[in-house]
Amino acid sequence: MKTDLKSMTRKELEKLKVNVEKALAKLAEKDKKAALAAAQKAAAAHGFSLDEITQGVAAPKKRKAKSGPKTVSAPKYRNPDNADQTWTGKGRQPDWFKKALAAGKTPDAMEI
Repeated sequence: MKTDLKSMTRKELEKLKVNVEKALAKLAEKDKKAALAAAQKAAAAHGFSLDEITQGVAAPKKRKAKSGPKTVSAPKYRNPDNADQTWTGKGRQPDWFKKALAAGKTPDAMEI
């Protein structure tokens, strides 16, 4: 069956899309059932039930999507040689901070 998509109207295409999505969902459910039956058969071949094998195995948890934009932390340290360079005190230390520490400055002296 070959369908000429170019000659179809929007309404016909949308109906076709809905029908395809339904068919795909049914096929996925059928495949899932077949996989479950195969797993049960494999477990039985080894003398176990699928429940015995999967006991205590939890399904992976889905992560909750973060809501809203990331917040930016306020700077805590300022480069004494270049006031435009700041650091929040989180994450890796910037090179200017490391060099200042090596030169004998204390973190307290660079606090904002």
